[in-house]
Amino acid sequence: MEAADEAEGAVGPGGRRAGLRCRHPVAEMLDLPFLPFCVLLGGLGFVCVAFVSAWCQHWRGGFAWDGSAQMFNWHPVLMVTGMVVLYGAAALVYRLPPAWSGPKLPWKVLHGTLALVAFGLAVLGLVAVFRFHNHNGTPNMYSLHSWLGLATVLLFSCQWLAGFSAFLLPWAPTWLRALYKPVHVFFGSTILMLSVASCMSGINEKLFFSLKNGTMEYKRLPPEAVFANTLGLLILLFGVLVLGALARPSWKRPDADSPDSRQPLLAAER
Repeated sequence: MEAADEAEGAVGPGGRRAGLRCRHPVAEMLDLPFLPFCVLLGGLGFVCVAFVSAWCQHWRGGFAWDGSAQMFNWHPVLMVTGMVVLYGAAALVYRLPPAWSGPKLPWKVLHGTLALVAFGLAVLGLVAVFRFHNHNGTPNMYSLHSWLGLATVLLFSCQWLAGFSAFLLPWAPTWLRALYKPVHVFFGSTILMLSVASCMSGINEKLFFSLKNGTMEYKRLPPEAVFANTLGLLILLFGVLVLGALARPSWKRPDADSPDSRQPLLAAER
């Protein structure tokens, strides 16, 4: 046991494991505690939302809810905010050090609530794009971006319902929750990857449709194209950082398999 403790180290404040094993200097430099990382990631998420909002406001004519092109502009803003930023925040709830001890129920509720808000924004984003298409006689669901985006939202809805039923309601037996948990974790990361891919393909598709005349052609890389391409890279970086945080063992809740981690929403208090 002592040898194992020395090899693995104890969990310390901020989500770091303090061990006696010598580590490579580069690894030490990259060993950022979770809370500063969380602040950095939150700032990056804010920048993503600010970038997509500025793109739609400055270059695409602003926002409306009347079936016009300005209504379409809600689509990228709501999708980036919901399916990427809020979804990523929901995925990292259990990595917060305060969630590492005590009942897991409040963190389950927070995780589910953030995911539900993200899903609601995604639905509004779909309403915006479908209403814009129908108002202007544009066919729906013909591009790879539309197929990928709708599949991601549908998978997200199934993921939320399955997670709510398995982890927040009392009828799922312990063995079923234990069996479903790795599936839930896997699809959680998969949905985030699909969301990032959908957003990036949507940005690219919008630029191809919008920048095709004279000096503003996409291939000439006008300022709008540079700005939107940068937005795509920021979204990709956000997704990669979230997935990296989820994969890092030292940032996982140490008592993930304790009895109170399986406490359902409607279970009687003990």
